[in-house]
Amino acid sequence: MLRRRSVVLGAGLTALLVLSGCASTPGLRPFSTDGCSLFPDRAPVGQADWCGCCVAHDLAYWRGGSAAERLESDRVFRQCVQAASRSPALACTMYGAVRAGGVPWLPSAFRWGYGWSYGRLYRSLAPEEDARAVALRDACLAESAPRCTR
Repeated sequence: MLRRRSVVLGAGLTALLVLSGCASTPGLRPFSTDGCSLFPDRAPVGQADWCGCCVAHDLAYWRGGSAAERLESDRVFRQCVQAASRSPALACTMYGAVRAGGVPWLPSAFRWGYGWSYGRLYRSLAPEEDARAVALRDACLAESAPRCTR
């Protein structure tokens, strides 16, 4: 009798865990940004401000896509940070950080494809998904330009 209850309880818990994984929204969520995530948005002293680079990079990471799209996004980010900061060392440091920490299989708020439910990984957007991403991006930008608050 005790063994049967354990089996039923185990099956019930397994079903609950499986169903809870299905409860996430499959579509793309509205765009959100935290600026440069775990990195300062601008220089503590002086005029250098690379936050706009981070917001543009977040737009690409929110949307997600293929591994090649991520690599291109990260390269553009590095160029932007270098131009904004005039510091190749800073640009390379931030590039290394996004390459290491932005992988899509880490369950973080800044992973590649963070606008989608966790588990999408590297996958090009279908035409209807891309249209949805463009509409959400345009709606966000029309409302107000995303800003860095730190």
